[in-house]
Amino acid sequence: MPRIALGIEYNGSVFCGWQTQPSGCAVQDALERALAGIAGDKIATICAGRTDAGVHALAQVVHFDTGAERPESAWVRGVNALLPAGAAVTWARSVAAEFHARYSAHERCYRYVLLNHPLRPAVNHGRVGWFHPPLDVDRMRAAAQYLLGEHDFSAFRSAECQAKSPVREMRRLDVRKSGDYVVFELAANAFLHHMVRNIVGCLVYVGKGKHDPAWTGEVLAGRDRRLAAPTLDAAGLYLAYVSYDAKWGLPQAARNVWFNE
Repeated sequence: MPRIALGIEYNGSVFCGWQTQPSGCAVQDALERALAGIAGDKIATICAGRTDAGVHALAQVVHFDTGAERPESAWVRGVNALLPAGAAVTWARSVAAEFHARYSAHERCYRYVLLNHPLRPAVNHGRVGWFHPPLDVDRMRAAAQYLLGEHDFSAFRSAECQAKSPVREMRRLDVRKSGDYVVFELAANAFLHHMVRNIVGCLVYVGKGKHDPAWTGEVLAGRDRRLAAPTLDAAGLYLAYVSYDAKWGLPQAARNVWFNE
């Protein structure tokens, strides 16, 4: 049976997360309904990384198997005609049966966009996080260095995390200023549940002066979630991209370059 890979972007504020729900409110529910409308049969999808309610995606990757023979354009334009306004397929490719959206991925990158301003966001409500006291970007960059490499990230995982191992390899953790926004970009082989939002929360604590940069290393070594900062709002979090080996022939860049400068 042919296997199809898709790229999809979505505004998480209008969905209850990626994973299918009995109420049908999830991104997966909307996508599978739209795919079924094109395939003429029920479709089951698997994604590269499940996102929580309120979390956005610039370049989520999914795959599905179908006996329906359709041109790639049908899996893009046709499916988009059936999706709600908050989600859109950006590309489709026929792939080998061995391809797996989750297990074939070798890196995932998340971006957290935080408005650092005394006044809360209005136009960007639901699309960015917000922290009103001023933040020191240099201090946060210094704190981020303690988290690079392969570590046990138990201190940054949620109690509901179902991952078998808390060990992950943090390959990149950048912090930059963009006007009134602070943009955090984290790339790793994989992430734990709430890991990004918990890490950024700790960096914010350092940025506002509550702790020295070395504190993030102490939290990491402690492996205790109670030592870390509170989980930041989901609104500022984006699944920015998922990387695969070139042999699969998939597009590597997100169409949306939100805060990519």
